[in-house]
Amino acid sequence: MSDNSSDEAFPDLFTTVPQQPPKWKPGQLNYDQLNQFFQEGYVVVEDFFQTRDELDPVRRDVELLVDELAQELHKDGKISQPYSELDLDHRLVAMETEFPGTNILMLKRAQLPSCQSFRNLWSNKRLLNVAEQLIGSADLSGHPVWNLRCKTPRSNATTVPWHQDAGYMESTANGVMQVTAWVPLVDATKDTGCVEVMPGGHRSGKVAKHHGCWRDTWYIMAEPDEMAETLGVDVANAVECPVPYGGVLLFNNMIPHRSLENESDRVRWSLDLRWQKSDQPVGFYGMKDGVRMRSSDDPNFKIDWDSFLDIKRHEETGKSLGVSEEDKYNMTITGPWMKKWQMTNVNQHVQAYLDSCKGSA
Repeated sequence: MSDNSSDEAFPDLFTTVPQQPPKWKPGQLNYDQLNQFFQEGYVVVEDFFQTRDELDPVRRDVELLVDELAQELHKDGKISQPYSELDLDHRLVAMETEFPGTNILMLKRAQLPSCQSFRNLWSNKRLLNVAEQLIGSADLSGHPVWNLRCKTPRSNATTVPWHQDAGYMESTANGVMQVTAWVPLVDATKDTGCVEVMPGGHRSGKVAKHHGCWRDTWYIMAEPDEMAETLGVDVANAVECPVPYGGVLLFNNMIPHRSLENESDRVRWSLDLRWQKSDQPVGFYGMKDGVRMRSSDDPNFKIDWDSFLDIKRHEETGKSLGVSEEDKYNMTITGPWMKKWQMTNVNQHVQAYLDSCKGSA
């Protein structure tokens, strides 16, 4: 366990608007939105998607994933019924109430191969256009760290503390601009647990010191005092970012952010998808490459999903740390970011990591 904070900084990379072409592509931001992204580190576009064609299929695929898990839990005697009468917004809540940790199982088992709609959304032309605009290159790769998030009510496992995404990546990733599209599959409000950001926290181009793991989770955390000292931000100036269904929150990998607790009676479903320039290091510990999505040399470039999908990130993460995934109801999550920062709180996830370190010693 170490501390990989440093004085290394790349402020220009995250604050300078790339040169814009004379003709903008569909989906790309206007000047005000562009300036906000580079000055504040984030921007919300409330009406980005055509919900029926682009997001409704994703919700249907999530419904299938939840049903698959419900049937399996019921068959194995973990829940008394599959709760088939409940809708997507409430079904996982009932499952989680009866079998705590179901939300972790859902997070671990969500896979792209079974969900064509996920791949369609990640490679959505207008999303790629805006990623190209913000990164300043038509050579784009999707980062292997993507997530389907199922924020169940009042759950530590789905409430994420203050952090920078760069804190989860290798040190080589600190000088890489990544664009994240946070796409809610419901109306994301303060009540359901929307994202909160620290405007301007990216301007120093630095990664603050993080530590782990927060409460009984696998999440790393940046303390307010550390962010104030290293990034020059005050949590009193944090901004909540409600996003309606059909909208998107765009932010970079240096902006400090967290997700609020879900105080409602329903699940806040969302996807986070990331892109970066194809010639830059992925920065995820050599376990999985990104998936090339766009090439400046080939306007008819076809994504090679098969090669990307052959490697399952959660399985590779476990293997890298010597953690067995033979128990399909294993509710621990470990990751190589635990090697990067000091672990100041030992819980089941950190203990699994520590045990893996002993096994490899």
